[in-house]
Amino acid sequence: MVSVIVIEDNVDSMGVLCEFLQIKDLDVIGRGKNGEDAIKLYNQLRPDAVIMDVMMPEFDGYYGLEGIKKNDPNATVVMVTADKTDVTRKKLMELNASAILYKPNDVNKIKPTVEKLVDKKVQSIKF
Repeated sequence: MVSVIVIEDNVDSMGVLCEFLQIKDLDVIGRGKNGEDAIKLYNQLRPDAVIMDVMMPEFDGYYGLEGIKKNDPNATVVMVTADKTDVTRKKLMELNASAILYKPNDVNKIKPTVEKLVDKKVQSIKF
């Protein structure tokens, strides 16, 4: 079973997403509310993948992505955002996000995206 941590500042969204992932047989081993939590949880738990929101207070997803990739360049980090601008896409690409899923997202895309990346069937999902 693939292990994941979920980083999301909205408590309701976090709960629904984690419940869905568990129903889909992904093992949610950690939850955090900002990019700083993401780095700490990744280093502590070493999940197969991270699913992280981009826009969060205090320490955003960019901060979390950069910190995780600095410690482990091969980490699988799937970023989730409602911001479809080229600026955001380019910044996430520069920080080496494994994939970007746009809100409102089809939660059914999360599991196959994570599994393809974790199984190394692909290096990153084109975005």
